[in-house]
Amino acid sequence: MKTPQRLILRDMLPLAFAAEPQKHSASEIWLREVMEFLPGQRHIIRSESGGGKSSLCSYLHGNRDDYSGSLTIGDKDARRLSVREWTELRRSVIAYLPQDMGLFPTLTAMENIILKNRLTSHKTRDEIMEMLDIAGVASLADRPAGKLSIGQQQRVALVRTLCQPFGILLLDEPVSHLDQRANLAVSQLIDREASAKNATVIATSVGNDLQLDGCLRLSL
Repeated sequence: MKTPQRLILRDMLPLAFAAEPQKHSASEIWLREVMEFLPGQRHIIRSESGGGKSSLCSYLHGNRDDYSGSLTIGDKDARRLSVREWTELRRSVIAYLPQDMGLFPTLTAMENIILKNRLTSHKTRDEIMEMLDIAGVASLADRPAGKLSIGQQQRVALVRTLCQPFGILLLDEPVSHLDQRANLAVSQLIDREASAKNATVIATSVGNDLQLDGCLRLSL
């Protein structure tokens, strides 16, 4: 599958919000005639809890389609993509860090990452260790994920997310449990990996934002 060049949202709104669309008239995402996310752009999408941040990520990742309007990925309507096409997108185009992180608690941090990396052999073990080191959790590589703090789990889950090819990086509140120092380290890692791929970065936030240069900040 050709790597999509852009994401286009047209008049999109979660069906759960359909009864009161006027509440979202000020949104810079919902109900916009055209909203584009282009290669190389970095976006911070801010909203209070319940504003639809996780819903938006789920739509862009193809996990849900309970929205009005349309979503175009590359030159294809997202609703017309087959299961096989979505699988290929998630394998080689769209990398996604969900809020719940999805780590297996009984596996070590490294085992969780290797489980993902085996799908594409995108990173060597040394490269994975280097990313863990930048994120400040290299010393925890052999510790079960369930024994890590939430902030440590976030950093391990981020490294796992980066262990695949991607042109679009979706991050749902990736630094919500990190202090300023850890946030900066993680932001530098994301900047490096996304810049190398000219990838689109879309990160949601409730106030603790990624520290990326040149971000477009949008209200949901």
